[in-house]
Amino acid sequence: MLSLSLCVPYMIMESHFSKTLVVTILVSLSVSLAPCLVLASTSCKFPAIFNFGDSNSDTGGFSAVFGQARPPHGESYFHGPAGRYCDGRLVIDFIANSLGLPFLSAYLDSVGSNFSHGANFATAASTIRPQNTTLHQSGFSPISLDVQYDEFYDFPPRSQIVRSQGGVFEQLMPKAEDFSRALYTFDIGQNDLAAGFFFNMSTAQVKAYVPDVLNQFKSIVKNVYDQGGRYFWIHNTGPVGCLPYVLARLPVLASQVDKAGCATPYNEVAQFFNHGLKEVVVQLREELPLAAITYVDIYSAKYFLISQPKKHGFEQPIRACCGQGGKYNNNLHCGGKIKVHGREILVGKACQDPSLWVNWDGFHYTQAANKRVFDQIVDGSFSDPPVPLNNACHRQQQAH
Repeated sequence: MLSLSLCVPYMIMESHFSKTLVVTILVSLSVSLAPCLVLASTSCKFPAIFNFGDSNSDTGGFSAVFGQARPPHGESYFHGPAGRYCDGRLVIDFIANSLGLPFLSAYLDSVGSNFSHGANFATAASTIRPQNTTLHQSGFSPISLDVQYDEFYDFPPRSQIVRSQGGVFEQLMPKAEDFSRALYTFDIGQNDLAAGFFFNMSTAQVKAYVPDVLNQFKSIVKNVYDQGGRYFWIHNTGPVGCLPYVLARLPVLASQVDKAGCATPYNEVAQFFNHGLKEVVVQLREELPLAAITYVDIYSAKYFLISQPKKHGFEQPIRACCGQGGKYNNNLHCGGKIKVHGREILVGKACQDPSLWVNWDGFHYTQAANKRVFDQIVDGSFSDPPVPLNNACHRQQQAH
């Protein structure tokens, strides 16, 4: 399929010619442009995915740099740690699978990686805005979105130098033309909000710096576009006020807890962020004329699981499956150990059946919840414009 940015019929449809003139021109076009004639019903056949984000989509970047996620992470699907902070697969894994692509290798992982169908620049604990602290000082990764972009910036030319060596090198790197035809996915921003909360800022103070965070996000998307990216799938941030880690550690009055058990003040900040993010997406569509940008309401997809758990097949919407102690089973983190008579004992164990729980470890969702989130968003029901994932290369009229 031709890149949509080169598609003559598409450029005509974006103009103000009459329908009759458009039909006349389309009929006379060369058969070589046939893939462009079918609009949103044509699957895009993305050859690769390049992902940017935090632990919600990290497939091994953080583990490669700071040490592997410990058991029982990965137990439900990989039967052991696989660089993911989950019992199994993430939403990005289901996205790749649905597009007929293999799981994304983490860009930072030098062991066994295959970048022929894309790369994952996401790392756990990452933020959009650099935190200017070390991981040990703040708990947030130094590999912020700008660093992830720097990694990507060098990847196209370096990958082609390696690919030109032939043999196995050619098989492990993407083709040059894949970069303009790939899907660029973003799932980041949650930690920018959490950083403020855990640095004892008020919700008003966190809201005050959100515009700067979003401006930095916007700049990165424009930079990727300048490097040839055309198709963007952007997740908003989830309901942070529903995370067991937040509920167990931040002050929340009983009157501030909603019917689902979530902390309203923190969720309101997430919604404020998402409103601003949607405005940024609208601006990007105007400023990047060849881009197809899909805004995905992950917040609502996740909140539905928590507020209506039984409808989605879950029994535990708020407590962490993996951890130990307290109302939210999160006093000790997943995989946590204590010393007894000089011996380390695993006490941060997983629940018996993670598929019945929404939350995995206090921060992240279980594989079952990730799959349910994916099932809700894949058909475009939570997207603006409302196009299915496999049609995300088509520019359409988007609601503002």
